[in-house]
Amino acid sequence: MKKIILSAIGLSVLALACTQQNTSNDASKTVEVNPVADSLKLLESGAYMVNAIGCDDCHTPKKMTEFGPAPDMEVRFSGHPAEQPFKGDYKLTSDYAMFNHSLTAALGPWGISYASNISSDATGIGNWTLEQFTRALREGKSKGLENGRMLLPPMPWPNLKNLSDDDIKAIFYYLKSSKPVRNIVPAPVSPAEMQG
Repeated sequence: MKKIILSAIGLSVLALACTQQNTSNDASKTVEVNPVADSLKLLESGAYMVNAIGCDDCHTPKKMTEFGPAPDMEVRFSGHPAEQPFKGDYKLTSDYAMFNHSLTAALGPWGISYASNISSDATGIGNWTLEQFTRALREGKSKGLENGRMLLPPMPWPNLKNLSDDDIKAIFYYLKSSKPVRNIVPAPVSPAEMQG
């Protein structure tokens, strides 16, 4: 974990060093910039936000404990496990929605949706830009692509779109510093596909 955090800090320091200016408009005055402290603050803020808004609730598979399902931190943020199809012969109705045992897949009037991999792996958000991440949260676009499909329930992007730019940036950089977990999440299943 320390190696991951140190690697993330190193990358963040480099990114911040490239974008920060250390002088003000008045050349006789200097502005103190501490890239390491700024990077640590960004990661701490991101960790706080990720935990406060409950990203693990859907994006981290669960393991059963004596207190019920708990996030499996070995595969944190990896989304719905590729090898676990949503099982059963369920009839779609507008009367209810349900989750699988891992709380990473949901069935409802929209069909079946699977929580995305938001780890730093390339099968997650490893190749995403901040712009894509922001578009996903603000506009509800899958993978942050301008012409992407809309995100499906239960992803609460209509609430997350109200986060500040700084909060979104902190979440993004914290997730980009996470352990990469290779997992290709299944595509959603539409109501038509379920009935066909």
